[in-house]
Amino acid sequence: MDNRTNTIAGWVLGAAIVALGAGIVSSEFFRAERPEKMGYPIEGVVEDGDGGGAAAVPIEALLASADLAAGEKAFAKCAACHTVKKGGTNGIGPDLWGVVGDHVAQGRDGFAFSSALKAKGGNWTFEALDQWLTSPRKFAEGTKMTFAGIGKAEERANLIAWLNQQSDSPQPLPAVPAAPAEEAPAADSADAPADNAAAPADAAPAAETPAAAAQ
Repeated sequence: MDNRTNTIAGWVLGAAIVALGAGIVSSEFFRAERPEKMGYPIEGVVEDGDGGGAAAVPIEALLASADLAAGEKAFAKCAACHTVKKGGTNGIGPDLWGVVGDHVAQGRDGFAFSSALKAKGGNWTFEALDQWLTSPRKFAEGTKMTFAGIGKAEERANLIAWLNQQSDSPQPLPAVPAAPAEEAPAADSADAPADNAAAPADAAPAAETPAAAAQ
């Protein structure tokens, strides 16, 4: 009885080992990983640092047509860590009243900024805020802010424009860059007539008739 039980147990254990090994091998052959470059766009999936892509509309143009109501709604993503009230208190993140145009990682009632953000320096310009909101980690590697970023350029512009209004002195919006002028296609030299082409020669006079020659 004991031998039969041991035999059955041995077979079961052996089958389990074989199944485990087959699972490991098959997982190596059929491993599913996200490709470096997506074969076709998927709605809602934004690659890191995309920021709207190579053909993205400049942030200046997006700010000019920004929707302030949509920007206030977008701030809900920030409200867990930030307030935006005059004289507001700092929380996990600093209060953001008057942040547009202010110094990076300075003031804010002595908020303890990360050394990475302090090293970045400069001011919170519209462009700097756009880069920060696209990917805080790429803007200042080592930042304490764990927010992944906002993938849609229009949403970032709406939020920045709304934040700009939460200030005693909102900053003037940047000028929209002029669109590059389209160059007219160069004329094909082979098809264009030459300016100094010689005029066609006059037709040769008709040969005199024998009767005329005799006169």
